Amino acid sequence: MSPRGVATPDVRERLFAAAERVVERDGPGALTSRSVTTEAGCAKGLLHTHFAGFDEFVAELCLDRFARTAAKARALVAQAGRGTVAGNLDTVVLALFDSGGPAVSGLAMARPAAALRVREALAAGAPGFTAIEEAVAGYLEAERGLGRVPAAVDPAVTALALVGTAHHLLMTAWPGSPDPRAAVRRLVTALTGAAETTAAGVT
Repeated sequence: MSPRGVATPDVRERLFAAAERVVERDGPGALTSRSVTTEAGCAKGLLHTHFAGFDEFVAELCLDRFARTAAKARALVAQAGRGTVAGNLDTVVLALFDSGGPAVSGLAMARPAAALRVREALAAGAPGFTAIEEAVAGYLEAERGLGRVPAAVDPAVTALALVGTAHHLLMTAWPGSPDPRAAVRRLVTALTGAAETTAAGVT
């Protein structure tokens, strides 16, 4: 436990990671400010010291994870010509489903104040699905130029289909529903025509 008056390093990430563990283990219904701080092993009032309330905490958790995935997507273009196209896309698209993503996002959408905060932040330019979509399209364009994606593939339309499907699955999944990752992987392969082979001469 962190004693009163002693700074907790990286407190936001510590609380976010704790919330993800609670959701993964016990489901979204178990997520409360107390369960988060207990899981994080810190003082019970720490969450409210750093967030105006639980709705703000849930919204900021979603926005933080969207931003992380957007950063992974922006790094995709540097992977053009390396690994496999499907594998590279999996890294980004499936990151949205990591660590209880569907349950946390569903929880945010079920809380009007949290949902409003997420929408306002995205409208103001916070990295989200649009940023991920644009980065995926840029990556596919680069791979098409290298001949690793068929010339007939439209990068913008393919990125829209991939990210739009991920968004739909993320917002409609619930505890106990089928794992969406297999469907996403099949969609990636179908849309890109990418074979699971490593680029010649690249390890």
